[in-house]
Parts: sequence; C-alpha cells; structure tokens
Amino acid sequence: MESVPILYPDTWTEYELIDTGDGEKLERFNTVLTIRPDPRIIWKKSEPATWKDAHALYRRHDETKGSWEKEENLPTPWLIHYRNLTMVLRPSAFKHVGIFPEQAVNWDWCTKQTDNKPLRILNLFAYTGGATLAAAAAGAHVTHVDSVKSTIAWARENAKLSGLDTKPVRWIEDDAYAFVLREGRRKAMYDALIMDPPRFGRGPKGQVWKLENDLPKMLAACTSILSPNPAFILINAYTADLSSIALGELLADFTGRFDGRVDAGELALRQSRVERLLPSGIFARWTGISY
Repeated sequence: MESVPILYPDTWTEYELIDTGDGEKLERFNTVLTIRPDPRIIWKKSEPATWKDAHALYRRHDETKGSWEKEENLPTPWLIHYRNLTMVLRPSAFKHVGIFPEQAVNWDWCTKQTDNKPLRILNLFAYTGGATLAAAAAGAHVTHVDSVKSTIAWARENAKLSGLDTKPVRWIEDDAYAFVLREGRRKAMYDALIMDPPRFGRGPKGQVWKLENDLPKMLAACTSILSPNPAFILINAYTADLSSIALGELLADFTGRFDGRVDAGELALRQSRVERLLPSGIFARWTGISY
C-alpha cells in the first residue's frame, strides 16, 4: 500500500503555529499572536496558559459569520516576510489574515519548477498572490486571476512590497472559468497552471462554483490553453469532502497525453512546541519530464 505524503513548511521564521485545541489555533504572524477557529481541531489544547497573550481573536457566531473580538496593538502596516517575499496582513471578515502559511511549500515548489525560465504561468483563484510572487521572482510571466477586486489590489500591494511590481504580471479581475474559456477562444497558451479553487464560491457576476462539479470542467477547459510541452500544474484544495487521491487521479487523467509525473498528498502545519500536525489542505502536482 502506498503512503500519502504529508508536506509542511519548516523554513518560516516569522510564522509559528504555537498551539491547537478545542476547535481553535494559536498562531504567531511576525510579532502578532492570533486565535482563529478551525473545525478540524478536535483535540484539546496542549498549552492553555499561552493563549491569554493573543493580540487578535476571531470568534465564529454561526456556520457562516463571525467577527474579530480583540484587535490589540496590531502594527501598521502589519507585514510578514518569507524568503524574498513581503506581504501585508490584515484581519478580514472571514477569519483570514491574507496568507495561508502552509502554502509556503507550494511557493517553494513553484520557484523550483520555474528555475529562472520565462514560463507563461496562469494562476487561477490567485488570492493575495503568494504563488504569483514566487513564480514572478523566479523569472516567470504570470497571469493572476481572481474574482474579487479588493483581493487583486491586495496582491498588487504585496508585489510592490516585494519589489516585484515591475515584473511581467497581468492582474485580471474575472471569474476563473469564464476567463479560461475566453483565453481558449483567443488561442492563448500557457506553460504552467496554478489553481487554488474554493469548495464553494461566486464569480463577479454571480457565477456559482462547486468544487466537485466544476473542477473537472475547469481542467477540461484548460486543455485548449496548455502549450504542447507544459512545465507543471499545481492544484490545491481545502475541502474535507475530497481525498488527495481523488485529486491526484483527476490530474493524472487530465495530463495523460503528456510525459510527466503526478504527486498528490496532504498539506499540514506543524506545531512548534509539541509534535502535532494540523491538516491544512490537499494538493496534486504534475511535472513535465522535459523540465
């Protein structure tokens, strides 16, 4: 029986998962301690006394709503650095702060795959741009697509802070599926794909996205925009309803006509003081053998 790989970043200096328990996680983003909910945390806290020092606390009111109840001494701007990237953080209405720290694993992988080649990369559901910035810093030409105008502005702010605002990045506010279909009609070509689709979402014109139904359709649409000799494809997902094995098989089916390799597994975060992993998503990655 093959084991499913579990990847977690071990090179952060300004992020730390301090403790987890009772449906919450205690994290350090640079100098700021935050408490945020996470439904996957079904065990008890290991160091309850450390939680009282948090600067920012998010409480869930019901399944869809919540608010920050405590925001003390947050720096302005609140910045975090990873390798050569600088990103601005801020509390959002949906418990997020602007980065998903486990994605550092994928940022490093994109950097390695790009390897100073001028690849044409399409980043769909691109959020605040961590993968976009990593690829651009490594020499790629990136098309960054997200449906939320304010999120694109946030990503552009991160690019400027990282000294990458003059790099060849196209910033596109659009529904990801609609954009791919339009690029296909334009006969646009990309050497690599990155996508981080939500479980459920809506496009700027109210388009409904459901991962199980729409991700296969998205990949099918991407068939017409991939170059004849693509370099890599990365898919990340956060749903507990879908196994990394299923995601890997979907990607293997899509890339069957190319020579390359598919890897799939789980992303996690490792607590810094107690040997414990927090599951943080699933991934599937395809690498072309000629790269």
